[in-house]
Amino acid sequence: MSASAATGVFVLSLTAIPVTYLFNCLAATGSPWVIVGVGLLVLVLIAVSARVVVKRKPPKDPLFYVYAVFAFTSVVNLIIGLEQDGIIDGFMTHYLREGEPYLNTAYGHVICYWDGSAHYLMYLLMVAAIAWEQSYRTIGLYWLGSIIMSIIVFMPGNIVGKYGTRVCPAIFLSIPYVCLPIWAGFRIYNQPSVTHDTPVKIALDCPAELCRLYIQLHEPYIKDPAAYPKLQMLAYMFYSVPYYVIALYGLLVPGCSWMPDLTLIHAGGLAQAQFSHIGASLHARTPYIYRVPEEAKEFFLILNIMYGILPQLFAYRCVNKPEFFMKPKQEEKTE
Repeated sequence: MSASAATGVFVLSLTAIPVTYLFNCLAATGSPWVIVGVGLLVLVLIAVSARVVVKRKPPKDPLFYVYAVFAFTSVVNLIIGLEQDGIIDGFMTHYLREGEPYLNTAYGHVICYWDGSAHYLMYLLMVAAIAWEQSYRTIGLYWLGSIIMSIIVFMPGNIVGKYGTRVCPAIFLSIPYVCLPIWAGFRIYNQPSVTHDTPVKIALDCPAELCRLYIQLHEPYIKDPAAYPKLQMLAYMFYSVPYYVIALYGLLVPGCSWMPDLTLIHAGGLAQAQFSHIGASLHARTPYIYRVPEEAKEFFLILNIMYGILPQLFAYRCVNKPEFFMKPKQEEKTE
């Protein structure tokens, strides 16, 4: 394969611009199930088009086609974000109103920008790595952590939040978004490792006075009826707390070769989570009573930015200086 394959995927992703315009016209006149059918058909056509692009020398890694489809959907999400901000118009208006109204929330708005920027860049980098037959395991694990965090907060939030009674058939378009990353995650994790070669109580209505004061003075967004912030805090409880316990063990006991991989997955998840949480807490679409008070913004930003940055620095350290986590050669031979 050559660089032209990666360029082809990039150009293919840009077809989302005319496709979303036509799709919006269909959403204005067609039934919900027709919209679902056409949406799934478009995703299949993108995968087939990606295959045509690399017909002469197809990639050995089938995830090439997954990233091609996700790159397309990332541009769709970027278009949604731009339309919500009034920068463009007429591309996804009807679909947002009738298909996935929960994307109109502050959280939905922010994750559209995350997917349309950070994830989009990751997809292009991974496609380029496949085209050049290079390893992309590091960035793949980072992406995996990010998208899994997005799934475990966004999908349940759509159902249990205030838009739960307005769930439409269009939610079935999220099935590939859930299933494909799981399959991709196993394949990425099983790739040869390059490294080896070289606040929950508040969300759960804790009655403690400290928790009550914190939520009232610093992060009232946690009480937003959209349910995303509560689910995010639960994700931290069941995702981050066990990770930090395991990471502490990995820092105390030499030879834990799984540490660099684990820190990458966690760093990707925290990057997505904190970007979305901070953005939604300050967003104009969040009801005023749930936004961060003006006098608390400085403390809120310092606390949450540090919480998002520290895992990135830790992952960078573990990946670039993995000597402590490498197993002794004698132990590797025994295994």
